[in-house]
Amino acid sequence: MRKVRLSTFLTLDGVMQAPGGPTEVWTGGFPYGGWLAPHFDETVGEMMDHWIGRDYDLLLGRKTYEIFAAHWPDQDDEIGRVFNAIDKFVVAGPDTPLTWANSHRLTGDPADAVRRLKASGERDLLIQGSGGRRAGADRCAIPASSRRFLPSKKNVVF
Repeated sequence: MRKVRLSTFLTLDGVMQAPGGPTEVWTGGFPYGGWLAPHFDETVGEMMDHWIGRDYDLLLGRKTYEIFAAHWPDQDDEIGRVFNAIDKFVVAGPDTPLTWANSHRLTGDPADAVRRLKASGERDLLIQGSGGRRAGADRCAIPASSRRFLPSKKNVVF
């Protein structure tokens, strides 16, 4: 049975947002888009590679899928090659085109679809971002692990 793992970028005051530039995600009236970019360096990249691991497929909501599908297909770095090769399972309506290689739409009730998906294989399911779907996944998939990334240029221990 697959395990569900959550990975999010989160500020200490609870804002979850993609790690890209100032205009990547501009929702909820949050005026500080791109807050993570100045903190992202080689060490952070290595830590994320370690956290994410290698044996997984992606489980994404529509918004995160659209962001990823617009960016990753043209990337030829290590994470780009991994993301392009693995299966992407997407919770989205029929009007959302799934153009990225190895993308599969989950149909029917999302909770039931995730339960079936969990039972269907061995590779973990990584939920990267997907804030709206993450809450639903917490209820229906019972994550095995959750990583919330709280970047800091200081040595802070939580």
